Amino acid sequence: MYAYDLVTLVGPTACGKTSLAVALADRLDTGVISADSRQVYRRMDLGTGKDMADYMLPDGRRVEAYLIDICEPGYKYNVYEFQRDFLKVYADLKRRGQTPVLCGGTGMYVEAVLRGYRLVQVPVNEPLRRELEGKSLEELTLILKRYKTLHNTTDVDTVKRAVRGIEIETYYATHPREEEEFPHIDSLVVGIDIPREVRRERISERLRQRLDDGMVDEVRRLLDEGIPPEDLIYYGLEYKYLTKYLLGQMTYDEMTSGLETAIHQFAKRQMTWYRGMEHRGIHIRWIDYALPTEEKVSRIMEWLETKKQQEIYEQ
Repeated sequence: MYAYDLVTLVGPTACGKTSLAVALADRLDTGVISADSRQVYRRMDLGTGKDMADYMLPDGRRVEAYLIDICEPGYKYNVYEFQRDFLKVYADLKRRGQTPVLCGGTGMYVEAVLRGYRLVQVPVNEPLRRELEGKSLEELTLILKRYKTLHNTTDVDTVKRAVRGIEIETYYATHPREEEEFPHIDSLVVGIDIPREVRRERISERLRQRLDDGMVDEVRRLLDEGIPPEDLIYYGLEYKYLTKYLLGQMTYDEMTSGLETAIHQFAKRQMTWYRGMEHRGIHIRWIDYALPTEEKVSRIMEWLETKKQQEIYEQ
């Protein structure tokens, strides 16, 4: 057992988090817990960048992936449910004597674990939703700003997200926060440091590859299943742009250009979130993306061993 309870890997999209998490989990003989708000959905694979092939090792063994493909498309999974599901998996792996690897690009999910946010599940407020019905995204954004500073612009990425944000803040304004206990988890946090231009090149290349692999057909199949277009648009990024393209609301070129720009902006917001985590007291050890995977794993193992040896020395 290592002195840390958990290893957390963060970094912007397309930086190679998953492949590193898998290699590290193999070394630790453990599993990878996903902290991605969209990879929880079944049949949403290319659009969420699941990269499930990365979980297969060269010798044919597979590293276990948790909190992927646990919901049906159209469902509105949230951070409260993520905390609940994370704790179940985390406790199970710890009972087996393992040190889990948490990996993902949804900063709120990661920070909810590392800072031990204690959340309550906010119920649907139908009267409030009827009151907000018909308001524009701009109007909803202004209403939400009355309650809080919008550090995370995904709160107002769509009308549905903005309405839900207002619903949550309204609930907290009128109910005492009867918070549930969340255990303290001591995590080694590692960030993948990738230069901006390299990150942009990788994002653009990855997008082209996913389009070639059939990402448009993936979204078309979801629509054909009967998933309402507004539900797919709610998920943002790929699903927002591809759905609008398939509905005839933009051309293919407009879709690819707009989506590429949106993903670059998203990666920038991810990095802003991680820097904010550091300001809020979470120590992130940054590691050069260009290092060979084995060297990255070795460095992380050194950090794990260093704390283990330090705690033995202090006893």
